[in-house]
Amino acid sequence: MSDQSTTIRVLIVDDHSIVRQGLATIINRDPEMTVIAQAEDGQQAIALFRQHQPDVTLMDLRMSQMRGVEAISAICAQLKSARIIVLTTYDGDEDIYRGLHSGAQGYLLKDAKPNELLQAIRTVARGQQYIPPEVGAKLVQRLSNPELSDRELEVLGLMAQGTSNLDIANALIIGESTVKSHVNRILSKLGVSDRTSAVIIAVKRGIVSL
Repeated sequence: MSDQSTTIRVLIVDDHSIVRQGLATIINRDPEMTVIAQAEDGQQAIALFRQHQPDVTLMDLRMSQMRGVEAISAICAQLKSARIIVLTTYDGDEDIYRGLHSGAQGYLLKDAKPNELLQAIRTVARGQQYIPPEVGAKLVQRLSNPELSDRELEVLGLMAQGTSNLDIANALIIGESTVKSHVNRILSKLGVSDRTSAVIIAVKRGIVSL
């Protein structure tokens, strides 16, 4: 937190203006906090972070231009002590893992009560993590799941688009038999028996988005 003031200075990053305005209203009502800037995408977030050096940044995950995870990584690369809370509607275990793994100290869902939001901001401003129990449980589950390789993630992304094995092979310049091997490993790691179920699970967990 800034040494010059006890006020917690907050940067809001979200691609919906009505959400930003709502958050700003809640935060500015608290006499110990103030919203110093708002960004509508990851690129803006990086620029405004550099300009204002906020005490806490609220970061949405899925935005146009640059997604939240990439913005968090870029900000933390500039300043390792950056304090960021992911604030999102997405509670898939992969979303949670990527958000925290990229450098965020907190993870909060948008259906949280205003008091919980303010508590999360205070906690992270003190340099502590804020991870609600239900988020922590999903993170533990994610860490116990088999990891998909980069190539398997590529194949899964194409599967989610309804691409056939032959077209996946052509797109990735690999053999169709190799694609089948990747698909079988993906099904095994996700604990399902068919492609449709694999895509449904992957979307639900936040591994891919449609």
